[in-house]
Amino acid sequence: MHEMGIVLQIIETARAAIPPQLQGIQVKALNLRIGKLTAVVPESLRFCFNIARQDTVLAGASLRIEEVPIEAACRDCGERSIIETPPFTCSRCGGGDLAILSGRELIVTSLELADP
Repeated sequence: MHEMGIVLQIIETARAAIPPQLQGIQVKALNLRIGKLTAVVPESLRFCFNIARQDTVLAGASLRIEEVPIEAACRDCGERSIIETPPFTCSRCGGGDLAILSGRELIVTSLELADP
């Protein structure tokens, strides 16, 4: 399960993002954007987060995940569309020369901190 390694890195990123003057403050929520192409299973990520957050500043934090769809632009006809399932082809012309615009994200978008 590669989600545990991802969660450990997310926790370290979150910890490093807290300004020095707020070290030790509790994090209320951690917000993520995860693209469908990352092969990260949100349920597995939540499970791992609940285990790994213990004894950290994220101990009481909730994990909020925004799933980002796969959006592509056809290089042949210019059509932009959301791709739900393979094959990755243009919904207008059927072409396969697509530029992936979104769906690869794995980003900590924000932390919500408790009042000091």
